Amino acid sequence: MSRPRNRSNEFAELLRKYESPNVTYIHDDSPVFWESANDTTVVDVDGNEYLDLTAAFGVANCGHGNPRVTAALQHQAARLAHAMGDIHPAAVKAQLLEKLAAIAPGDLTKSFLGSSGSDAIEAAMKTAMLATGKAAFAAFRGSYHGLSIGTLEVAGIKKFRDPFLAWLPERTLLLDYPRASADQALEYARRAFSRRYDLAAAIVEPIQGRGGCIVPPPGYLAELREICRERGMLLIVDEIYTGFGRTGRMFACEQESVVPDILCLGKALGNGFPISAAVASPAVMDAWPPSEGEALHTSTHLGNPMGCAAALASIAEIEGRKLPERAAMLGSRLELKLKALKSSGTVRDVRGRGLMWGIELHDAAQARAAVDKSLTKGVIILQSGAEGNVLSLSPPLTISQAGLDRGVDVVESCIA
Repeated sequence: MSRPRNRSNEFAELLRKYESPNVTYIHDDSPVFWESANDTTVVDVDGNEYLDLTAAFGVANCGHGNPRVTAALQHQAARLAHAMGDIHPAAVKAQLLEKLAAIAPGDLTKSFLGSSGSDAIEAAMKTAMLATGKAAFAAFRGSYHGLSIGTLEVAGIKKFRDPFLAWLPERTLLLDYPRASADQALEYARRAFSRRYDLAAAIVEPIQGRGGCIVPPPGYLAELREICRERGMLLIVDEIYTGFGRTGRMFACEQESVVPDILCLGKALGNGFPISAAVASPAVMDAWPPSEGEALHTSTHLGNPMGCAAALASIAEIEGRKLPERAAMLGSRLELKLKALKSSGTVRDVRGRGLMWGIELHDAAQARAAVDKSLTKGVIILQSGAEGNVLSLSPPLTISQAGLDRGVDVVESCIA
């Protein structure tokens, strides 16, 4: 189906002229520039409508333009858009910290706020170093924890690390992310950890997102928690993608009753407004000395009032509308539909939980073609996986059953 792209082509030319060439992927035949979005529907600058099966990188769990979040932002902007986060903060910052302590698992009650996922990961890494007196980490191949120069040290996708290896200390112990056997992967981790005495923490995604929606075997995360405790290491769980209902629980680690030492949050926390957090137990977070007027780790927009207001409204929507339970319900039907696709032999694998699913195809070219074809039919999906051969589905948790069925039908029709 041909869609008008006159204005999108004009904006594409502006990006080619003024933006770093490595940032935005612009498809020559089908550039799309968003103009507006409402719930699961996106409208581009040429008036074309799309069904968003990505929640814009897993951000819009409450739906695009959520009225409650929008109202909170408008109210806060009219009163106070910015404060002095680490000296004279806004009251709403304290309210958000209290709420995060209430919803985080276990005794995770003290937070570091930031503006991006990378901010949360770097705060967690620094916290782990102070709490343990060690400076190296264990991470997993295929993992994605952000692209700042600090988080690249624990990045598990080679293409992101390679251009900057001259700077990276490369002290990170990279493990294979488990797929089939929990016991074998855990034994390997035990042996690898036993040979290292400089590990402050292991950092793990409870389900790998950008790595291709890899779900670990049952019991792995819980046992990894115990191994870290035995070794005197901290466990950092990165729920920047999986958090806030995405996998059918408020946090994916709750599926195995795992309480990490540090929980990293972002994306859906602000439902579109940039805000993130690293949440830890007091025993861990209190490794930081009290501020005497000059924080050791901070940023200009730490605890931004608008971000805090958006986060409080987002959490209220997620809880009030029972979106984690809704994701679990919709995910059960989606699982059956996608596994039928796998049994047909058209794809190599399907995997996921709740409303976070990956469809593994035979190669990256097939995945790229499916993404492009789906776009021409009005459905937005993402290409992921270390090899680029996975289609990623992570729609807003507010999507209707009919909308989800229609979107998946389009995706299936575009997998050649």
